[in-house]
Amino acid sequence: MSREGGFFSNLDWLTVFLYFILVTLGWFNIYASIYDPVQDLSILDFSINSGKQLLWIGSSAVLIIVILLLDFRIYESIAPLLYGLFIVLLIAVVIVGKEINGAKAWFQFGAFRLQPSELTKFATALLLARYVSTNSVKLSQFKSQMTAFLIMLFPVGLIMLQPDLGSALIFFSFVIPIFREGLPPIYLIAGLSLVIVGTLTIILPIQTIAIILGSVGVVWVLLTSKSIKNILLTLLIVGASIGFASGFHYAFENVLPKYQRDRILVIFYPDIVDPQGAGYNLNQSKIAIGSGGFAGKGFLDGTQTKFDFVPEQSTDFIFSTLAEEHGWLGSTFIIALFIGLMMRIVFIAERQKSQFARVYGYSIAGIIFFHFTINIAMTIGLFPVVGIPLPFFSYGGSSLWSFTIMLFVLLKIDMHRAQVLMRG
Repeated sequence: MSREGGFFSNLDWLTVFLYFILVTLGWFNIYASIYDPVQDLSILDFSINSGKQLLWIGSSAVLIIVILLLDFRIYESIAPLLYGLFIVLLIAVVIVGKEINGAKAWFQFGAFRLQPSELTKFATALLLARYVSTNSVKLSQFKSQMTAFLIMLFPVGLIMLQPDLGSALIFFSFVIPIFREGLPPIYLIAGLSLVIVGTLTIILPIQTIAIILGSVGVVWVLLTSKSIKNILLTLLIVGASIGFASGFHYAFENVLPKYQRDRILVIFYPDIVDPQGAGYNLNQSKIAIGSGGFAGKGFLDGTQTKFDFVPEQSTDFIFSTLAEEHGWLGSTFIIALFIGLMMRIVFIAERQKSQFARVYGYSIAGIIFFHFTINIAMTIGLFPVVGIPLPFFSYGGSSLWSFTIMLFVLLKIDMHRAQVLMRG
């Protein structure tokens, strides 16, 4: 039975509350990250990042109202158009975009800056959900699998032309919704295996990796069928893995830019890579996080933060500000909020009667999970520094708009889940 009535009928207020808390706390932390005790500017000063972020928060509120006013069916209808539009923008930004930190990933319009890759995630989530929910699509079939991967990976190739490794990595989060809808586990196993082999090529010689892979192949044959077919298949897999390792090693040493290579190496060799170069941001971030202790130094009292020891502290390294000023307690509280939000999104996705809505919901949960995990991991030295913002927390209009649009489109669709059931 439908409960349609008022403008906010069936709106999931718990998710709205979590969004509001994260955005508000993020705003205060942006102010703390750029606070200068000498100038002592107000958090509302529009000449600094916290004042600018307030404008982005206000514009996000307008976007929320527009999203909730629109017919919920429009998002599925315009998915191909939006995807095509942002593919064009990804091509255009490489040609006419503004270069910042070595990447041409932004359009500059006076003081306004737009990063199309952020909103491309939204368009990809919509198109992937539309495609997977088509009656003829079955993810157990190879053709459907390849089409889903093409939708997911085509933007990755364009983003790597910028190049922006961090934004490109986020698109692999779309494996989560298609796995939920029936993608065979072999793809996850193969993907994880390639990640492990690729990581080993960074820390071990190729000859050693070949010996390890060959040994694993021999053990596999001994423990399983010794048929000719199994032996040949094992040889093929081992040979392909060694070939991948060799290719990955060559690309890492000769294709990847030195600054990106150093960011990866510093994870494995923190004492070898120049601590004043590639390892500087990470070292200062770890010092700030560690100095926060159990309860932190207090709001606006973080010394690493206050004296600008950590670069990019209002964007990529915003978590180090939080940890230094609020310690383990504050960090745990924020992590709990993020986990609560992601669990709520999964809950919303699972209660949908429409496959389109379910796939879209899992896509949003996956995107937030990848951002959240990679951002925090890179600030504590468990992942290379790749320039991924912390959702709702990091300074930046494109990021806040993107996450706001993605989340509230899901909430708008969820408001009409009973209507979808009646139509089905």
